[in-house]
Amino acid sequence: MTGHSDRWAELTGGQAGEDYAQRFARLAESGHDVHGEASFCTALLTPSSKVLDAGCGTGRIAIRLTELGYRCTGVDVDASMLAVARREAPTQEWLLADLARLDSLGLEPDFDLVLAAGNVIPLLAPGTEATVVRHLAAALRPGGLLVTGMGLDAAHLPLPEPTVTLPEFDRWCTEAGLTLRERYATWSGDPYTEGCGYAVSVHGLPTT
Repeated sequence: MTGHSDRWAELTGGQAGEDYAQRFARLAESGHDVHGEASFCTALLTPSSKVLDAGCGTGRIAIRLTELGYRCTGVDVDASMLAVARREAPTQEWLLADLARLDSLGLEPDFDLVLAAGNVIPLLAPGTEATVVRHLAAALRPGGLLVTGMGLDAAHLPLPEPTVTLPEFDRWCTEAGLTLRERYATWSGDPYTEGCGYAVSVHGLPTT
């Protein structure tokens, strides 16, 4: 999520951390798989790979990936979400920052994968989307991957209407030097077809 004028902040007032964590805890207790995003990423990377979880929220995905042997850094602008992440995994690296100003952190461009799950892109502050995609791409090493998941209709968003189309998103990725590698309808890898309400996309940087 990004800045004080982003759609996430407007929805939650920046106080969603505990409620968000409790919602996923209840899902896990009821038998739901809450690690679909992490499992998707492990199919793309070898253990010990370096991952940036952009818009990491309470750290659910980054913590799971670390448990599986990956080196994960989480970044989010919502301090209430990061408070949960820091409590659950105090030795991991958690950074408080607006994704539209990610360059201010001085991150090395050496991440094997940058993840923006949980409707991060549709919930950005209006007008910052292309900038954020550019910053995410800039954090990747040559050959690195940007993995995103986003709702494309109201049924898959905490919003009354979609804010991003796939053609727009792909254009931002192309402008950032990324090429679409794969696209799915779910984190489980179900095939994407035109009109799906959700898209999981894998874009990559060239190796040289």
